[in-house]
Amino acid sequence: MSMGSRGRLVVLGIDAVLVAAVALTAVALRGPDLGPYSTSMDDAARVPAEPVAVKGASTGSYSWDCGRNENGHRNTANIVVTPKKPGPAHHLHDYIGNLGVRDDTTVGSLAGQTKTTCTNGDASTYFWPVLRFVTEGQDQHDGPVQVPTSLTMTYYGNPRGPVLAMPRLLRAQVGDAYAMTDGGAHTRAWWSCSNTLDRQTMKYPACEDGAEVVRIFDFPSCWDGRQLDSPDHRRHMAFPAEGGGCPMGTFAIPRLKMTMSYAIPSGTRYQIDAFDGQDNNPATDHGFLVNLMPEAVMKQVVSCLNTGKRCVTERAAS
Repeated sequence: MSMGSRGRLVVLGIDAVLVAAVALTAVALRGPDLGPYSTSMDDAARVPAEPVAVKGASTGSYSWDCGRNENGHRNTANIVVTPKKPGPAHHLHDYIGNLGVRDDTTVGSLAGQTKTTCTNGDASTYFWPVLRFVTEGQDQHDGPVQVPTSLTMTYYGNPRGPVLAMPRLLRAQVGDAYAMTDGGAHTRAWWSCSNTLDRQTMKYPACEDGAEVVRIFDFPSCWDGRQLDSPDHRRHMAFPAEGGGCPMGTFAIPRLKMTMSYAIPSGTRYQIDAFDGQDNNPATDHGFLVNLMPEAVMKQVVSCLNTGKRCVTERAAS
């Protein structure tokens, strides 16, 4: 073998080591330890730019504090889809807002209850599947439930015009609990990392050391103007079309964006609770709301949005 051949072999050998090192890094970020539905944020899509607002658009915002469910209000109920019936034990929900939601609650029975975690008196209920650590060698449904380190609630307006008040008892949902088996057309929940908020993914992000996992629910904000709910709990609501306007026959109402952050140690596998057959796929992530915000507070929300103000309701110091 000539010296040139040996030199080429050495170079090839170094290249092979580098390729192997990159592959091992990818495994560390996205391999079996983090499950089949995880990804590096390097592969996540860029967050699209917000539509340009026209003259007369509702460009304001309204933020308020309903806590992080640090009080542990959880159960398996879904008062929108299956009222008065507890769900399977492995599909547990976190709740903020109205403290009256129990396994046997209905939307009607909740309407008269006003005790809430929200500082502005908002008696609405907001709920979503819990997030757990997955412990090796244990039932994946029994991992410790994680409480968000932060949870922000913000209503936004519409870039094409003013918004109407959200009607009392309106139900809305984002995402699809059965996306794994029904085609995934309604998948809408997004994930990111606290240091890469310009990118989002529908997979579990493998965040870098020191970065938190971020979970985002952006609810539909176009209402048909007639129904408070519909048979599939979707058709009375729609998402804005390209450009931000509401589809024909619908009206713009305040758009709720919920953002949660979780302290997940790097390399720790985590997942949301899910129904049987859904494989704890993040595509099945979802959130619900039932609007019971007092009329006076909703008027304030609409005023802030339509006049372009940035309104923030702070939590009082304890």
